[in-house]
Amino acid sequence: MTSSCRILSVVNQKGGVGKTTTAVNLATAMAAVGKHVLVVDADPQGNASTGFGFARSERGAGCYELMFDGMSVEELARPTLVPNLSIITSSADLAGAEIQLVTTERRESRMKDALDRSAKDYDVIFIDCPPSLNLITLNALVASHGVMIPLQPEFYALEGVSSLLQTIEAVRERFNPTLDIQGVVLTMYDRRNSLSDAVSKDVRAYFGDKVYETVIPRNVRVSEAPSYGKPVLLYDLRCSGSRAYMQLASEVLRREMGLLGGGLSAEAAEA
Repeated sequence: MTSSCRILSVVNQKGGVGKTTTAVNLATAMAAVGKHVLVVDADPQGNASTGFGFARSERGAGCYELMFDGMSVEELARPTLVPNLSIITSSADLAGAEIQLVTTERRESRMKDALDRSAKDYDVIFIDCPPSLNLITLNALVASHGVMIPLQPEFYALEGVSSLLQTIEAVRERFNPTLDIQGVVLTMYDRRNSLSDAVSKDVRAYFGDKVYETVIPRNVRVSEAPSYGKPVLLYDLRCSGSRAYMQLASEVLRREMGLLGGGLSAEAAEA
């Protein structure tokens, strides 16, 4: 893997917070401005694969084969409808990977080993993790440079993320000392709801400048897009959700600029 490639895990152990939606659309936004992007669908539910139009019956070899069968990224990565963006799908056998990992040698490093021996052609890799802190998620954290945490501004949002922060710290201490929180993104934000505003202030007070300025609004076009097998940027480029993900991509690249070797133009950030 080239030294300039950055690996970011998108993680929240709570489901329904926009984790996969963020992985799919942020990856699309980065590819739209010329970055070579790979999405690794490490969630047995396979929602990221569905979001790029890959039906379960059409996926074939994927993340399981990457971790257990010695297949390379180049063998497994499949092009998507988005130029510059490929995906390693969630394969059917991934559902059993958690049990298999328990007795596997170097069980916490299978994904890191696989990405280290290949993945030569990408600027950034997003790993869409399962909605739980299991051994697959542990593999993703060990393989990653940074963690992105989508948070829905609702009651108990901060309470629910405490175990994730403990896991990140444990991974940093035992396996991956350079692991960092790249950022926290507020998703499904409803400006009409006073709770969204109150929780947003609490999150910003707790995480400080780790929280992105961009918030992802609750938007029906974002919700509709996966059923058409498309990221929202392809489904409706001009909707508020698409604009938000382009702005988020601009923020992410500004944070990564020294390592990714460039950023978004003002025109691209406002597209």
